[in-house]
Amino acid sequence: MVQTILKSVVTDGLPERQRNNVLVDIQGLGKDYGDTTVLNDINLSVNKGEVIAIIGPSGSGKSTLLRCVNLLDPPTRGTLRVGDTCIDASQVISSRQTLELRRPIGMVFQSFNLFPHLSVLRNVSIAQERVLKRDRKQADEVSRQLLDRVGLLNKADQYPSRCSGGQQQRIAIARALALEPSLMLFDEPTSALDPELGLEVLNVMQELATQGMTMIVVTHEMHFAESVSDRVLIMADGRVIEEGRSQQVMRKPQSERAQRFLSAVMNR
Repeated sequence: MVQTILKSVVTDGLPERQRNNVLVDIQGLGKDYGDTTVLNDINLSVNKGEVIAIIGPSGSGKSTLLRCVNLLDPPTRGTLRVGDTCIDASQVISSRQTLELRRPIGMVFQSFNLFPHLSVLRNVSIAQERVLKRDRKQADEVSRQLLDRVGLLNKADQYPSRCSGGQQQRIAIARALALEPSLMLFDEPTSALDPELGLEVLNVMQELATQGMTMIVVTHEMHFAESVSDRVLIMADGRVIEEGRSQQVMRKPQSERAQRFLSAVMNR
């Protein structure tokens, strides 16, 4: 049974990528903080198995968009659908709707957000017990297999403080996968890591991508955006200024603003 669970975690039942099955649909999404608009008229559809990279200058609204997708920051306007749950920002969003929308979503943040007083194994298991109602033995079995998958089974009985930054981020990925998400959100997962440790995390993400996990990744890793993602969105000033197939956008951006951004980051 555990093998079946793990297969569903990483493939969502997709032996081959399907392009005609929309998992996420965002229409006219906007977000205001008081009089300040940070997101304006965002439209995005994501098919099952797709990897979407979101890039752009600091302050362009990339992380806010991710937080709107899982309602950590509820949008001010527009509609959002994840799976079978649809949210209309013009209506009051109930607690039940919030829980239903978040259920198929896993999120990995810039900071690792691990519990320092719990072992690595307990960090991965505890949410399974509370959310999926698995008993401790079953949760630990799933956790050990996921830790093995990210190359950290030997750290299971240690505490997060004994792990490097790259290892802690891989533990965070294993923890998110343990809840069997259909969609993974990554918010600059390597920004706090040096290049070598960041590569450990990117390798795990690339493996997930090749196995069909649907992913939306806010990143400053341009090579990942071009070579791993299926599509790239470039954001600036709260808007999507360019969108398309990854190599096309990265190598031949059409808008002057996108050209300026990519020239700046590629020529460092």
